[in-house]
Amino acid sequence: MKKRIVAMMMALAVSASLCACGGAATETPAADNDTAAAVTESTDADTTAEAEPQTEAGTVYKVGICNYVDDASLNQIVENIQNRLGEIGTEKNVTFEIEYDNCNADANVLSQIIANFIADDVDLMVGVATPVAMSMQAATEDNRIPVVFAAVSDPEGAGVVDSNSAPGANITGTSDYLDTNAIMNLILAQNPDIAKVGLLYDVGQDASTTAIAEAKAFLDSKGIECVEHTGTNVDEVSLAVDAFIADGVEAVFTPSDNTIMTAELSIYEKMADAGILHYAGADSFALNGAFLGYGVDYANLGVETADMVAQILVDGADPATTAVKTFDNGTATINTDICDKLGLSFDELSDTFAPYCTKVESIQTAESF
Repeated sequence: MKKRIVAMMMALAVSASLCACGGAATETPAADNDTAAAVTESTDADTTAEAEPQTEAGTVYKVGICNYVDDASLNQIVENIQNRLGEIGTEKNVTFEIEYDNCNADANVLSQIIANFIADDVDLMVGVATPVAMSMQAATEDNRIPVVFAAVSDPEGAGVVDSNSAPGANITGTSDYLDTNAIMNLILAQNPDIAKVGLLYDVGQDASTTAIAEAKAFLDSKGIECVEHTGTNVDEVSLAVDAFIADGVEAVFTPSDNTIMTAELSIYEKMADAGILHYAGADSFALNGAFLGYGVDYANLGVETADMVAQILVDGADPATTAVKTFDNGTATINTDICDKLGLSFDELSDTFAPYCTKVESIQTAESF
């Protein structure tokens, strides 16, 4: 039977009667116990009773959240959406009933999850990452269920919205747009004489298309050779890294590509052993062993996504005229374990990168935040 995560965010008037329940499925990011959310795990058989509108606590809104794949960045987004909706539920005396699922990058599973959301009469869907957002957009063209996406790198380029300023339909959300040139500048700042850079990505990831094209243009303008290798799963990505080592690249760039993110824990030691610095488009890459992650604060992106959900459901905002939310991409996160392995100084790197970043932070290798 299908598992659901039901987050009941109750008003303060009745919060004393609620308690948080444990036992969340391992693939589901855990909500913060300090929020007003009571997170429970249920099956189809017992959800009906729990899902009955709690009229004494105000209006009940059904929200279906689908995550694209289990990785540190996307899980961080989901967790912060859940936590923030818990806070908003208490603040506004409403209940958000959350149904969460993860398609694990399987298109057939994704289609079924969305069909389930529609059958369950959700009031709004949240799609985490570009493939989920695109599928939700296609599935709601007729029923017009509002969709709020999270971490779509190029909403306009992917055709998810007419424009970031005026989405034009029933869909809007938050973007983790990556300033590719900023990362290229970091590569050159660390090694002004670099001659060969690798580009590692999944050709099937729409989020990578624009960033890779921008990286090629930048490197070409500087007369730096670029070498491309791709992969669609962990084994293929590992083989791509072997190829980079054989090619003698000095650094590798990866955009905010979920396939490579999922493989990072399996490849970072190879690159470090070969003296290759891996620069990537999210701090979660650095958490999982890459030399440097550069990009948005995914925890804050989750919070902002939840705020947009509330604006649409509670405040009556129209997705068609609610601008896509973008963020400052100025934070560089450096893995100090990799620095130590390669004989680099975090303090010196911080000084080197400071002119190109709004903030430089350190992190150590781990599986999750």
